[in-house]
Amino acid sequence: MSNAEQRLAAAGITLPAPVAPIANYVPFVRSGNLLHISGQVSLDASGGITGIVGEDVDAATAVRAARLCGINLIAQMKAATGDLSKVVRVVKLGGFVQAGPDFFDIPSIINGASDLMVEVFGDAGRHARSAVGVYRLPRNFAVEVDAIVELAS
Repeated sequence: MSNAEQRLAAAGITLPAPVAPIANYVPFVRSGNLLHISGQVSLDASGGITGIVGEDVDAATAVRAARLCGINLIAQMKAATGDLSKVVRVVKLGGFVQAGPDFFDIPSIINGASDLMVEVFGDAGRHARSAVGVYRLPRNFAVEVDAIVELAS
């Protein structure tokens, strides 16, 4: 078991089955040592967290939604590599929050995913990032996050 998998277990996180694409794209693409992971939404076994942040969804729930996105990203990493020890570094996260017109604290919401990457991968989880408020996300999910990850050769 890799350090990342040990940290997941210690945090009580069981990776879900990777989410299948809902349109004409693939869940991830490896190019050289970089793994590009398609956006993962705030979906879990109960249906996930949907709604507009700042209206239907409070900030604390939205942070949990971003964490769910991070868990789904890690599930895709595992599916792509078979072993999380092959993750050298989380290079970049792109975070999207379905935000109401008066909600501006987008970066703190995406911290839910960013903090998880550091929790699971340690310093290798520290990454560059964008955090963007958007009008709508697929199927009304509150948060979506994509990733670029460096893998061992």
